[in-house]
Amino acid sequence: MLEYMLMPFRRYAEFSGRSRRMEYWAFTLLNVIVYAVIVILAMVMGFSLTTLTELESGNASSAAMGGGLMVLTGVGGLYFLASFIPSLAVAIRRLHDRDMSGWWYLGFAVMGIVPFVGWIASIAFLVILCLPGTPGHNRFGADPKDPAGAEVFA
Repeated sequence: MLEYMLMPFRRYAEFSGRSRRMEYWAFTLLNVIVYAVIVILAMVMGFSLTTLTELESGNASSAAMGGGLMVLTGVGGLYFLASFIPSLAVAIRRLHDRDMSGWWYLGFAVMGIVPFVGWIASIAFLVILCLPGTPGHNRFGADPKDPAGAEVFA
């Protein structure tokens, strides 16, 4: 499982080819875990929703927040920058596994901005990401589950 979590970082900006469901969802799980640890660390260091609301109203001083805000913005921002391209690439390769063009990702992102259509587009994109890939070779490459299996008995 850890291998699948780190595979998108090894294939950093590789937008060609196909990715299994396991690779996509393991990487998504890794992102959720990392962001949860960053938020917990920021809260331990003094950042809370109360200080956030006080900051918005102008009542909180920077000393009252502690280092939590620095941890949240610094480490969270760095991880976001490090994982943005691999997240994009693995989602596009996941669409390739379904024999769909990577431009569908842009279409779902644009539709996600539209108020009511955004919910429907997000649910449709989630369903597409959960569906199994096309078996055998497709126009984007060999089957990542069984790359040689289709040609063995042909």
